[in-house]
Amino acid sequence: MANRHPLERTRNIGIMAHIDAGKTTTTERILYYTGVNYKIGEVHEGTATMDWMEQEQERGITITSAATSCFWNDHRINIIDTPGHVDFTVEVERSLRVLDGAIAVFDGVAGVEPQTETVWRQADRHNVPRMCFINKMDRTGADFFFVLGTIKERLGCKAAVIQLPIGAEADFAGIIDLVTMKALVWEGEDLGASWNEVEIPDDLKSQADEYRAELVDLLAEFDENILEKFVGEEEITIEDLKTAIRQGTLSGDCVPILTGTAFKNKGVQPLLDSVVEYLPSPLDLPPVEGVEPRSEEVTKRAVSDDEPFAALAFKIMTDPHVGKLTYFRVYSGTLEKGATVLNTRSSSKERIGRILEMHANDREDLDIVRTGDIVAGVGIKDSKTGDTLCSPDHPLILEQFDF
Repeated sequence: MANRHPLERTRNIGIMAHIDAGKTTTTERILYYTGVNYKIGEVHEGTATMDWMEQEQERGITITSAATSCFWNDHRINIIDTPGHVDFTVEVERSLRVLDGAIAVFDGVAGVEPQTETVWRQADRHNVPRMCFINKMDRTGADFFFVLGTIKERLGCKAAVIQLPIGAEADFAGIIDLVTMKALVWEGEDLGASWNEVEIPDDLKSQADEYRAELVDLLAEFDENILEKFVGEEEITIEDLKTAIRQGTLSGDCVPILTGTAFKNKGVQPLLDSVVEYLPSPLDLPPVEGVEPRSEEVTKRAVSDDEPFAALAFKIMTDPHVGKLTYFRVYSGTLEKGATVLNTRSSSKERIGRILEMHANDREDLDIVRTGDIVAGVGIKDSKTGDTLCSPDHPLILEQFDF
């Protein structure tokens, strides 16, 4: 069901990475912990939910940007699964256009790889706020600090380290949260569902203090409140830090760095918490711009259900059960199933017979979609990637994709 949540509690995110960094596994774990998947699908078993085209299941790489909705801490998270293979950068570009924020997943051994750089530049071009998840910390050779170095040097980003690992390789036990200055340790055999919050181990205390101080220094560069409290030697609260990290993430002044191992189920829930806390809602973004086709004047649409309907088609797929699916992101207004939309590229009017909210290869019929929703329409005959679908009475052309 759409609009179960207000816009400020909606997150439209993508998960982007190099091919073997563990992106599909990370997505699977997110779907598992948010209650969508009941059995964790493993990529190497060929059952992962997001890899739903049969061809992908055989190759074990994610080809189509399947869109999935899930819920966490009273927020709705729409995940666009972006391919990590170099052959699919056009597909990634399409996905980035409709994202509000992204998680970049890195292999804890390899660090930044060529495809990571390509996708990172694409995200820069679209001004997508993002956070980094240094994954696979359980692997032999995993080195958080090496990967952090590659992120800073090769991607040139202002890394706001908000978590440190406890141990590495087979001894990886959990994370230190540098915002709360607590340690989170996963010990049980319950697929990572529970963890203990404990004091930071003595042997890691000085390292945690050092990185906490670096975090405050970085935040003080762009956040007046942090700077004033730092200079005045006042206590900087957890709320102060979270507010500054969120503002810095949205403005591009910093990129939060998190860590864990999705495969071993450690660190995924704090990653979800950070998606909710630091990545933007549709309301955090500027109004969408488009061109009025008759006058060719640039016009803006506010992020609101009260505006005329405007959406961007970003993916066309064929589904074996319902036929052609047109995935679109709603930027303004609402649309009821059975309503007619105008495709401003072809100047044709189309009736959308069904509207589906997708969960990888499952689907739910909706009666209405609203601003910020990412859904699939059935029955749109003449649609291409990059088409604008809008109210026939208020035509608009959102930007075409440039390849």
